[in-house]
Amino acid sequence: MTTEQHHSLTLRPITGRAELDLFNRLPYTLNHELADDLDSGRRRPEWMWVALRGDRLVARAAWWTSSGGDTPSLLDILDVDDDDSPPEASGRVDTAEQLLRTAMARVLSPGTPPPNHIRFVPRDWRAEPATERPVQERLAALERTGARVLVERVRFEWRPGTPVPPPSGRLLFRRIRDAEELLGLMVRVLDGTLDAHSLAGLTRLTARQEAERMFEDELARYTSPRDWWRIATLPDGTPVGFATPARNEYNPVIGYLAVLPEHRGNGYIDDILAEGTRLLAGLGVPRIRAATDVGNVPMVNAFLRAGYADSERAIHTTWE
Repeated sequence: MTTEQHHSLTLRPITGRAELDLFNRLPYTLNHELADDLDSGRRRPEWMWVALRGDRLVARAAWWTSSGGDTPSLLDILDVDDDDSPPEASGRVDTAEQLLRTAMARVLSPGTPPPNHIRFVPRDWRAEPATERPVQERLAALERTGARVLVERVRFEWRPGTPVPPPSGRLLFRRIRDAEELLGLMVRVLDGTLDAHSLAGLTRLTARQEAERMFEDELARYTSPRDWWRIATLPDGTPVGFATPARNEYNPVIGYLAVLPEHRGNGYIDDILAEGTRLLAGLGVPRIRAATDVGNVPMVNAFLRAGYADSERAIHTTWE
């Protein structure tokens, strides 16, 4: 087992599932998923690192991948004990940085950018020092390793019992013909997109390459049938937009949702979101999750109009 000493810290991966209780001594909303993630291969003990001061857990970091993945695709856990402020160090940011640098050197392939980091935080995390400080300390540690904040996103949740509007009749909906049809529409909606991930991708990729990246990184990994995906058209068959209601490895979701540039400003997003919601609600799902960038005000408002609750925020950090 790899173990490193940094001042009074011991930095190492967990030995296996038997140390999951140790890893979970620091609270986070994902803790309840970790056992199943280990069993399913979405996590590995060697990707789950701890910083110990004696026998006390003071920090932890962990990476995730989709089922069947061979390499980490996301850093989604980075925590420091709020009470940890050792006299011989400058504090919690140093601890997090030491752990992160040590673990990254062992877990990640050299020469490639680390996978993005995502952190779920309360929707009002800036309102109180007790919630803002841990977020800012975590970001400071990430920035010391070369990362930067890419975007803050609003996370939404729809629950059964929330009214779903009937079809307005303005649009018709059909299944996609094939992946190529959807990719063609994805290329078109990138024109004028407000999505920060897409905008970052377009700085180094063509629109076609960015659409293919999005398809492979997200849509192709859904565990649900592609028959759920819908193309929205005018009555004459002209495509207006699309939605990809789906199920990821944890929840039913409204995946990619978009209106073609020439049809924006007509309120069609409400019809398309309602169709995706109706499809999933009709399956009796216990919840529907969705997310969009804080700055994508039209999409944020569409979810709120559709009865989705603004549940929390997700801060996305990148090394690219």
